[in-house]
Amino acid sequence: MARVALVTGGTRGIGAAISKALKAAGYKVAASYAGNDEAAAKFKAETGIPVYKWDVGAFDACADGVKKVEADIGPIDVLVNNAGITRDVPFHKMSLDQWNAVMNTNLGSLFNMTRQVIEGMRGRKFGRIINISSINGQKGQFGQVNYSAAKAGDIGFTKALALENARGGITVNAICPGYINTEMVQAVPKDVLEKNVIPQIPVNRLGEPEEIARAVVFLAADESGFVTGSTMTINGGQYLQ
Repeated sequence: MARVALVTGGTRGIGAAISKALKAAGYKVAASYAGNDEAAAKFKAETGIPVYKWDVGAFDACADGVKKVEADIGPIDVLVNNAGITRDVPFHKMSLDQWNAVMNTNLGSLFNMTRQVIEGMRGRKFGRIINISSINGQKGQFGQVNYSAAKAGDIGFTKALALENARGGITVNAICPGYINTEMVQAVPKDVLEKNVIPQIPVNRLGEPEEIARAVVFLAADESGFVTGSTMTINGGQYLQ
């Protein structure tokens, strides 16, 4: 029987690539999203992957959303915590709302989502939890104290949860993408990308969403049970750790 995978923020960008790659690998996939109904509808029409709308920063919404997914598709075997937002501003100008929004979505969501599935995974003695962190959670980034703090927290969450569940057939791993060719990066002016961003990347190009997706498929596999508590750095050599 095909395993069930849920990808948060799974209808656009890296998340969409992950959802598609998991489906191609034989998983039954569900994708959640926060607010872009048009993009979600287009994604569903193109892929046939069911989509579900809720705020991953709200615990009760996550509980209700996971219940719907499991009722429709089955118990969740693979959870990809991919949803994330930015509210970039230098810290001395950062508002409490900008701090809380990023922390709730980018770090709080890992608790909100994983808490809904962990007991079922423990009961079935199998689970794959894959957290999409960021290069900026490893090295920091100007104007992203909130984002970098949350993404660094994702890595700590990964390591501790991996230790707690290693004997139960559940793996927990993190992926830290660098600059990936998504809508968000494409919004950066071309001259800035060419002069300031790409020269920092030793392979001399942006990454592609599908390159992150392939790593997720690897970590999600039954055969990857010896990989847990790891941080997979996929950034073209930009930051070596």
